[in-house]
Amino acid sequence: MKKSINKKDNFLFVSKWGEILDIAYAVYKEGNNVKMFIEDKACKEIGFGFVKKVSQWEEHVAWADIIIFDYSGYGIKAEELRRQGKYVVGGTAYSDKLELDRAFGQDEMKRHKIKILPYREFTNFEEAIAYIDKNPNAYVIKPSGEIQDIKQLLFVGTDEDGADVKRVLQAYNKTWGNTMGPFQLQKKVAGVEVSASAFFNGKEFIRPINITFEHKKLFPKELGVSTGEMGTSMFWTNDSPIFDATLKKFEATLAKDNFVGHIDINCIVNGNGIFPLEFTPRFGYPQIFIQRAGILEPMGALFLKLAKGEKFKINTKKGFQVGAFIVVPPFPYQDKKTFNLFSKDAVVLFKKPMNSGIHLMHLKNVNNQWLITGDSGVALLVSGTGITMRDAQRTMYNRISNVLINHSYYRTDIGDRWLEDSDKLWAWGLL
Repeated sequence: MKKSINKKDNFLFVSKWGEILDIAYAVYKEGNNVKMFIEDKACKEIGFGFVKKVSQWEEHVAWADIIIFDYSGYGIKAEELRRQGKYVVGGTAYSDKLELDRAFGQDEMKRHKIKILPYREFTNFEEAIAYIDKNPNAYVIKPSGEIQDIKQLLFVGTDEDGADVKRVLQAYNKTWGNTMGPFQLQKKVAGVEVSASAFFNGKEFIRPINITFEHKKLFPKELGVSTGEMGTSMFWTNDSPIFDATLKKFEATLAKDNFVGHIDINCIVNGNGIFPLEFTPRFGYPQIFIQRAGILEPMGALFLKLAKGEKFKINTKKGFQVGAFIVVPPFPYQDKKTFNLFSKDAVVLFKKPMNSGIHLMHLKNVNNQWLITGDSGVALLVSGTGITMRDAQRTMYNRISNVLINHSYYRTDIGDRWLEDSDKLWAWGLL
């Protein structure tokens, strides 16, 4: 039986790496009871001193009014809990497969009559190299499965004959052999990279739609290694041609699957159309934190309404939201020795007290002092909002200038893409 929902609700957050800490802490500060589980051993300290931590999440299911899974891979467990009558925000076996099995995700797009870019899947580097020899073109290397979390393996080629991609594949063959697992070669097209996303209540999409522009490279002007993400700009809208051409077509399928949570589809768009690249059927990071900066209602209440299948409209700010990660060595690489030398237990300080725009990442709280923990070197996400993109950027960077973290670094151009990208999107009729 489902519990009655009281004023003070019990939230159980089940996290893979502790990324959801900022949201869990926000729900706690809203007056709810919160417990948090982190699966990865190296990240177990994240959240200590901010929210109550538990070592076995299954033991607290009966206590919880609502259970929130923060990553793909928990879909089967989430489905089981829903069948038991629990309120759950999280994926399903189907949504997990959309993200983790790239070929399946592409096939599902085709099944829903969505135009996709040509691709081929391989498990052997030499076969992929031979394919490029026979079909010279610009390609993107995309690992599939859980290894896609190693963002440095993603490679976007620029050579029109695929020569740079061949060199990367030859290097991967020497370092990985045939242990990397399946990967795709997807034809590269020029255009604007943009994603459309929305929350789903098990029956339908909840408005407004979120339109997001990611900044994935380590350095400004999209230089350096792919990090997954260094920052993001976004806005909320009730109507989106990009959403209508992509995610909207999955509404009936997601309803049949009883999906409850957030889903994003990343696309390349240009004058020839909208080309979806991949699904993120879970919270995006840092997307969810920047979304929180633009949501004008308690996150806990929003999650409960989603899990209960209520129909509602999210109260959001007008204008734009933008956010940037502040990181420390060895980010974006995994290097325990470097992390321990430069970053472990490094202090996070503020020149002046700040109550807005600071989002917890891989931190613990010891005697009211914030310390960096985990193993990746992601310290904070700092957000800003404004009626214009420039207003939002100004607010964010003013807040960043108030943060003191030794050896920290961040990108100085988050949001700049909007000035050029928006002109193109207007010209193509996509805004």
